[in-house]
Amino acid sequence: MHASIIVKILGILLILFSFLGNFPPWLVSLIYADGMASVFFYSFLIIFSAGAVLLLFTARSRKELGTRDGFLVVTLFWVVLGTAGCLPFMLSSAVELSITDAIFESLSGLTTTGATVISGLDDLPRSILFYRQLLQWLGGLGIIVLAMALLPMLGIGGMQLYRAESPGPVKDNKLVPRLAETAKALWYIYLSLTAVCAVAYWVAGMDLFDAISHSFTTVAIGGFSTHDASMAYFDSPAINMVAIVFMFIAGINFALHFTAWQRRSGRHYLVDPEFLFYSFILVTVSVITVLVLYFSAVYTGLFESVIKGVFQVVSFATTTGFTTADFNSWPLFLPYLLLYAAIIGACAGSTGGGMKVIRILLIFKQGFREVQRLVHPKAVIPIKLGRNVVTDRVIESVWGFFAVYVMAFMVMLLALLATGLDIITAFSAVGACINNLGPGLANVAETYGNLPTTAKWILCVAMLLGRLEVFTLLVLFTPMFWRR
Repeated sequence: MHASIIVKILGILLILFSFLGNFPPWLVSLIYADGMASVFFYSFLIIFSAGAVLLLFTARSRKELGTRDGFLVVTLFWVVLGTAGCLPFMLSSAVELSITDAIFESLSGLTTTGATVISGLDDLPRSILFYRQLLQWLGGLGIIVLAMALLPMLGIGGMQLYRAESPGPVKDNKLVPRLAETAKALWYIYLSLTAVCAVAYWVAGMDLFDAISHSFTTVAIGGFSTHDASMAYFDSPAINMVAIVFMFIAGINFALHFTAWQRRSGRHYLVDPEFLFYSFILVTVSVITVLVLYFSAVYTGLFESVIKGVFQVVSFATTTGFTTADFNSWPLFLPYLLLYAAIIGACAGSTGGGMKVIRILLIFKQGFREVQRLVHPKAVIPIKLGRNVVTDRVIESVWGFFAVYVMAFMVMLLALLATGLDIITAFSAVGACINNLGPGLANVAETYGNLPTTAKWILCVAMLLGRLEVFTLLVLFTPMFWRR
């Protein structure tokens, strides 16, 4: 364990976050003259000073990161920056959040969960609203990936950070030979999608501020909005269609987007097993949802059922969390169906949460193989993704993840029930936070502000578990990790 290099990297990340997290909303505050400029200036000074102190004391450290160091840096990154990100919420008189609520809101933003404790968004200063959206955009791909793209000093041992940060069961897929170039490629795609999404929202009818703000949280699959009513505020089928398209795109493995850009062809999408299964899930759940809404006469016509049904399915299945309707009042079957879709989540290597489509696909294939073995006990039946054989090591890791995920879910569900929450609220809150979804059912359908303080801290842990995909966080609590 190399404490000095870990502290040094944390210092660098804090300095980077002080600029990226505070300078843009500071400019927004000046443009709209909302009186919040000093809030972001003081927040910048505090975070920058903390980062500078850490960097000053470890400036001479030149050691290489090990595997354990990478896991610790990534975990501390989310904890430290999640805590630092709460400063504008605490310093602002317009929000007046407690330290618990401020950290909850900050972590929800950075982990792209989208669960909020704030109500009355329409009346907040625009710089505060922009800051919430920016947190999710920065957390979408992770500031660590950005740091690897911008700071060559993190190239030493950077692969360990990449493995710990990257979602999905396969950690060694680099798009280009050099890790820094991989990080740059990811961010170029991310920036391009955000820019195109913002223009599309603007053309569809949003004003420029809302278009940019919602492009951040759409591509990041975050779900924060500048309005209490979320996307329902705009009441526009065109805006809903733009959101559906870009949520769908953001839920795809960014490696596929890179290959499409590099080869100037989209043919590889059609042969990728995860993409095909991802599309199949979305289409199937969408058809079921639309049919139930239409035949239950929830809406007046087929068109409205399609627009609102498909939007909510894509929003939940990609773990974005935007809403255009009061899904809590739908036939009870549908909200739970949507929550199960969120548990599956988006593709590995995307900005989405959940268990990831690739894991669910491999679990299905493994289950089918066991059925085949009942008939042919001595047969050698490989599991394939496309033409590639999946190793037993990957299958074991998938089942291990599933087991730990279920156990973590059950423990936190029991913990929330112990705080006095009802079963529906507790179940949906854990599901929404550990899958980085945001909105839940019952008392957490709109805001988490009314939950007990203890419940909020439990859900903060759930958000971290979801963003770090369980193992990255839990490995820190094993004795083996700390042994020399």
